[in-house]
Amino acid sequence: MLKIEVQDIIPIDDPTQYKLHLACRNRDGVSPLDEYVADPKRWVGWNESRGNRNDWTRKFVFSVMEFYPRYDSWLFGGIFRVIARHDDRYQLEELEKYKKFVGRVILSFHRYQGLQGRAYYLDRYIQNFEVVEILPSVYRGESFPGVENICHDFHILEPIFKSERSDWKAALSNIKGVYVISDKHNGKQYVGSAYSDTGIWSRWACYIYTGHGWNNELTELIETKGTTYARENFRFSLIEIMPMSVDKNTVIARESHWKKALLSIDQGYNLQ
Repeated sequence: MLKIEVQDIIPIDDPTQYKLHLACRNRDGVSPLDEYVADPKRWVGWNESRGNRNDWTRKFVFSVMEFYPRYDSWLFGGIFRVIARHDDRYQLEELEKYKKFVGRVILSFHRYQGLQGRAYYLDRYIQNFEVVEILPSVYRGESFPGVENICHDFHILEPIFKSERSDWKAALSNIKGVYVISDKHNGKQYVGSAYSDTGIWSRWACYIYTGHGWNNELTELIETKGTTYARENFRFSLIEIMPMSVDKNTVIARESHWKKALLSIDQGYNLQ
């Protein structure tokens, strides 16, 4: 199969005038892809951030963000003209002619182990990028997979909840049930339930915005280690779902069952 190169889709006259921005998860565990889904303006901020280095030494920046749902994949994030280089940030202008490709073109590129940092000379690497897919619309996070397939890390759910993605919200707002939060770092689990008239959605939204959902053991953990710990280690799953007509006591009884079954009181984060 013939390779579709970047230049076939996004033509660039002179790559020697460009720096390449390979945007990856930062030290706080925040992914640029998640930031883009939550608010595209935050993504622009990733490009304008300077730190203590002058990375954008050329006239233009060809910017991509790590597309973590797939291996060695990157989502095109735009081309920017460097307007000014301030001490603490860059002033960039996004080029209008390339905006129709932003958030839609998925590229394949292998970032080998020695390729550190975020800024490179585009002309040295552009030939290594391959266009693998053009999405029909701008990427807005993972589509709702069905309640039986939810097994999602905190950092993936965070932009979905903060942007109130409609397919997720519609599904999770109309079911009650029992869920488990697993800590990938130590294997501990927390079993909880949602029995209000706003369903699973509002209960999980509380975790997303606080990191702990006001559960005693999780609150203590996050107050000690910060929300970054939740973002890097918490994974959410539904273990039993119920219609909205089910009463509160029934949901709580099933929650108690799963606490016993999963040993989340003896070996996990549940206190009782």
